[in-house]
Amino acid sequence: MKSLRILLAVALAAGLSSCEKDDNPEFADYLVARPLTMTLEDFSNSLDIVAPQPIAQSGKIYAYADYVFVNEPYKGVHVIDNSNPASPRKTGFIRIPGNVDISVKGDYLFADSLSDLVVLDISDMGNIRPVARLEGVLQSYFAWPLEADLIEYGDWDPQTEIQVGWEVTSERRRVEEVRQRMNEEVLMFADAASADTGQGGSLARFKIVADYLYAVDSHTINVFDISDLEAPVALEDVFAGFDIETIFNYGDHLFLGSMRGMYIYDITAPATPTFVSEFQHGTACDPVVVDGQYAYVTLRGGNGCGALESGLFIVDISDITRPELAVQYPLDEPYGLGLKGTQLFVCDGSSGLKVYDKTDIMDLQLLGQFQEVDAYDVIPLQERLLMVGDGELLQYSYSEAGLEWVSTLSLKD
Repeated sequence: MKSLRILLAVALAAGLSSCEKDDNPEFADYLVARPLTMTLEDFSNSLDIVAPQPIAQSGKIYAYADYVFVNEPYKGVHVIDNSNPASPRKTGFIRIPGNVDISVKGDYLFADSLSDLVVLDISDMGNIRPVARLEGVLQSYFAWPLEADLIEYGDWDPQTEIQVGWEVTSERRRVEEVRQRMNEEVLMFADAASADTGQGGSLARFKIVADYLYAVDSHTINVFDISDLEAPVALEDVFAGFDIETIFNYGDHLFLGSMRGMYIYDITAPATPTFVSEFQHGTACDPVVVDGQYAYVTLRGGNGCGALESGLFIVDISDITRPELAVQYPLDEPYGLGLKGTQLFVCDGSSGLKVYDKTDIMDLQLLGQFQEVDAYDVIPLQERLLMVGDGELLQYSYSEAGLEWVSTLSLKD
């Protein structure tokens, strides 16, 4: 805990230093997080399908058939008709408070709503309908707002209200007042940290494999039998480690990305994932994708992610019981990543989307860099690449030279 407090103090101090570059040194812009709350009664009746909505913050993306789903953290899912990739259009919004992830199989969409698992029939996109809600079957998860400089908890009643997420805004604050709160804020963070399926990106926490749905929270694999799509059955949870952030499936294995490393689980017996091995690295925010002999792990440092430096780790998993680091490369602020053939796609935050030739992992070749958007999450489909970031959905087609732009859809409209 002491080391975590030190890391958070360093991160917050760095944020303060960067924010002070202003004409008036007495004031600076800070990211302020506040709890998103709603009454318990409203939450129990909150799932709804409404007209298209403007997006405030882009989350993860998921592709299924001719549709793309874009999560808006803690609020729900934006539905996009992508039957014409050159001209995609928003068709609706599924309001799901506390939602951070989805997965789809056989025209049924599975989504988290805090600790509940909800199931919707999406066979008719013009008439999406809820078919099941399993209450309390997930570990309630919403990430602490590590990007925020300050947290304002406000005044709300936990007896009648429930927190469903965070709202982060940029606000002008007096520097000295923020400095005075630094130690208090650091302590608060430290104490809080105690086939017929679609395709998600590397940031996914949900993964469907055959007749099973795996949903990870900070330390658990929640397992569901979904052989009856309208009536999923919660099975016994599996303790899987600490600070787990993402899940990826390759063959008979699940690869879990965590702030501490990569955990590998065998799902030969799908109802009971069993630990195989782990690859440890310094504390950092961490998604992972796998292709044959290698696992590709991006580590993002800064803020509450722990590490001060960011990079790409390529891990040799030819011996699945003994993963070993093969090589690492520096990056700026990586988030999601994806693979297709010999190409590796990395969302490097404000540095944009980077495309590499991974034919020789010891000598990655940068094929191109697209800096027109803050890149967050990416899905390499068979014929094109989907990328979301900063309120936009971008699509590219593949070429020998890398990528060619197809379309951009603003999600903020």
